[in-house]
Amino acid sequence: MATGIRDTVHAAEAAAVMRLLPARPRLLALGEPTHGEDALLDLRNEFFRQLVEQQGYRTIAIESDCMKGLAVDDYVTSGTGTLDEVMEHGFSHGWGTSAANRELVRWMRARNDDRPASERLRFAGFDGPLEITGAASPRQALIALHGYLAAQVDADLLPCTVETLDHLLGTDDRWTDPAAMTNPAQSVGQSAEAGQVRLLADDLVALLDAQTPHLLKATSRDDWERACLHGRTATGLLRYHYWMADNSPARMTRLVSVRDQMMAHNLLAVAARDRVLVHAHNAHLQREKSTMRMGGTPLEWWSAGALVSAQLGQGYAFVATAVGTIQHRGVGTPPPNTVEGLLYALPEDRCVIDAPRLAAALDDTGTALRVSPWFGYSPLDPAHLGHNDGIVFVKDVPQS
Repeated sequence: MATGIRDTVHAAEAAAVMRLLPARPRLLALGEPTHGEDALLDLRNEFFRQLVEQQGYRTIAIESDCMKGLAVDDYVTSGTGTLDEVMEHGFSHGWGTSAANRELVRWMRARNDDRPASERLRFAGFDGPLEITGAASPRQALIALHGYLAAQVDADLLPCTVETLDHLLGTDDRWTDPAAMTNPAQSVGQSAEAGQVRLLADDLVALLDAQTPHLLKATSRDDWERACLHGRTATGLLRYHYWMADNSPARMTRLVSVRDQMMAHNLLAVAARDRVLVHAHNAHLQREKSTMRMGGTPLEWWSAGALVSAQLGQGYAFVATAVGTIQHRGVGTPPPNTVEGLLYALPEDRCVIDAPRLAAALDDTGTALRVSPWFGYSPLDPAHLGHNDGIVFVKDVPQS
């Protein structure tokens, strides 16, 4: 068995990943088993640089707010704002404090200097404007979409005025109240006003679609793509708020499903423009159903990766990341009968693993699922190995 595992090991570089794939994918997804470790983000940055220089990839998409990410894209493509400003305002989930994320943005801006628009690197957040404590108001996305359309189409075609939208939306704190996350009665998502806003948002998105030939002539493709993003975000947020107000047993399953649907729609949109490196938690990128327990309730849903893979086929590839130890989080040496334990016995500090071949080498060996003492680390499931295109293994993760 040791020989079989040894045969699956390759150098920790993007070229090794590409050699495992049957075709160069539109979306190459690199997962991570935990958040907040700059050592893993440094490795992601290294892979992205190699993909840019060797494989023609031009966009990176990370698990951050798609609306906030527009400021980062403006900065890296045209120098709008300052590095400090975009690190503070261009990321969600606290990702802007990461030194590795800062280095990524700095490098992208420097590389884009004096390059023509067609060769510039692009940045995208592909998560919705969602936090574990709640969801954003749909106001920003809806008003932006309405403004784009109002400037380009006959007023008679608009389903409402911006004043009507503003009145129906009310104050933003009605939408962002964190109490709604645990108490459906505190959500406005199923109010009469929210229902009217959902209908108007649907009509605005339909108008955007119907006027596409005109809009692509009258405005830049970037402006049209941004309007499409505003439309997706507005309708996704309204759907999310609707299910926040639900009190059925399926409430949390609906919420996590809507989030990954929003992620998937954003990924498909960026894939239509460029070849993309996607970086997020393994659970959002895997091809199998994702599972978790929340408040003692088991949840199961299709991840963004599963949804995108079903549509793109070989145009989507998924490489999971696994680690041996994260000592500063209490994650010690993995048991030898786990996937991580078997890989930890290898001499390499970092390597790329041919996941399907590893799955075949471990067939019927009774490999166990690692039990992590820290809830923030998600171990590799041996049953999923054959559905991954590869694994990036990092032996020991140092404290950032």
